[in-house]
Amino acid sequence: MGMFSLSRPRTQLVLLIMGILITGTILTAPSHRYWGTFSGEPLPPPPPPPPRMPPRPAEDILFDKLAIIFPINNNTDMQFYRNTWMRDYLHPVCDWDEPGCKIVCNRTSTYRTLDQKTFCFTRAIKNYRDTEFFIKLDDDSFVDKDYVADLLKTYTGWQKPVYISDHTRLRGYGEKDPLRHVRYGNGKFYMFNDQLVRCVDTDYTYEGSRNEDAVFGAMVTSGCGEENVEYIQEDDNKIWHKKYESKNKYIDLAHIKNH
Repeated sequence: MGMFSLSRPRTQLVLLIMGILITGTILTAPSHRYWGTFSGEPLPPPPPPPPRMPPRPAEDILFDKLAIIFPINNNTDMQFYRNTWMRDYLHPVCDWDEPGCKIVCNRTSTYRTLDQKTFCFTRAIKNYRDTEFFIKLDDDSFVDKDYVADLLKTYTGWQKPVYISDHTRLRGYGEKDPLRHVRYGNGKFYMFNDQLVRCVDTDYTYEGSRNEDAVFGAMVTSGCGEENVEYIQEDDNKIWHKKYESKNKYIDLAHIKNH
């Protein structure tokens, strides 16, 4: 016979004592509140509910839909931009993979190859699924947060492609040039929605090296059709290019020429 048997009186006594102790612990535990029921004592107050997180401001929820497409190179001061309101929305477009990069083009960019960098980030953002608005911002520019918030509020849910910038038309090329008279936005800042991203033509072709912002405008015209796009004039009072100047602040945003 084994050393342990439920039929032994000593074993049964041990099990009885253990059952009494466990039952007593459960009945007298404040969290269960059983003891007051039997003793007539007042029940202890229930534990307080966990603290509720305050609701997020509506503006913060709007900005969740934003990605700032930010082409950079070795001269770009990322520390400056990461210390501004834009830090949580920056999507740096890098030549080569490095910490902090969101889009990697795997080629060294020069002034003459910026059009290819534009193709690179435009193809990449076609795969974004939870972003409704995009800002393409040069690394010598800055934009006011309240102005961006107003644009987000105004154009959220817009059913047409929206293209916000200081638009102009490309001139000076021959009649057969595919980019001739194309409408495009100033490269320092342009903002657009996901409706435009869906239709923009990333297979657009042309010859030679061209202005990257005109190329983006041509991609929009080719894929979306100029007549279908809502072209919105930007407020230049809310966008700074090359320098930031306000009250007692003056910042040179282009201290080193990038290309």
